[in-house]
Amino acid sequence: MLGDFKTFALRGNVVDLAVGVIIGAAFGAIVTSAVQDIFMPVIGAITGGLDFSNYYIPLSSKVQAGLPYADAKKQGAVIGYGQFLTLTLNFLIVAFVLFLVIRAMNRLQTAEAKKPDAMPADVKLLSEIRDLLAEKPRV
Repeated sequence: MLGDFKTFALRGNVVDLAVGVIIGAAFGAIVTSAVQDIFMPVIGAITGGLDFSNYYIPLSSKVQAGLPYADAKKQGAVIGYGQFLTLTLNFLIVAFVLFLVIRAMNRLQTAEAKKPDAMPADVKLLSEIRDLLAEKPRV
């Protein structure tokens, strides 16, 4: 059983998947930081210095106005649409970057497929001679 598990775990697809998950998690952290630390402050500055992460609609009368979102959630039910906007922007950035990466990979693959085989002239000449000799009837 241990041998079967080792065979399964060391298959190329499983290892590739594990590497992809780890890189994806790291990439997600980078994108989250870019959204929270770069894009959202710029958007907040454009909109008058407002922080989207603290936008919410209180659903309970217990929630005091003007509290940060985290504190408002502790006091009662709130709809945190600012957090939703931040996460939506995060998703759109990830999707766009992945689109660019996949598009670039597809272009490289099609360029490789269209590239003619770069056979040296002497090898090409020897191949033609071989083909001609193979066509010639033997006596």
